[in-house]
Amino acid sequence: MMKHIWILLFAGSLFLPTTGLTQVLLIDAVKEEQRANTPRPQRGDSMSTVEKRFGTPQKKHAPVGDPPISRWDYEKFTVYFEFDRVITTVLKRNTSTANER
Repeated sequence: MMKHIWILLFAGSLFLPTTGLTQVLLIDAVKEEQRANTPRPQRGDSMSTVEKRFGTPQKKHAPVGDPPISRWDYEKFTVYFEFDRVITTVLKRNTSTANER
């Protein structure tokens, strides 16, 4: 009989922490979807296209290496170029998002 009580207690405890965890995961999923919908340069865009569409970056970093890789920083993302073409765009982590966790 005591064995059955322990099994029931253990099984019941498995469901307790998942409610809070589910809420956190749902909030994170919504934030990720919002971030995914942030307009940003696409792979292959030229520097001039990026500047026309998104304006002057907050900072332009000089090219480094061979092939030359340069970086432009915007408020919500950073753009990496090889020569004059976008190779990737990385969304910046929102400081308010980091503080909410």
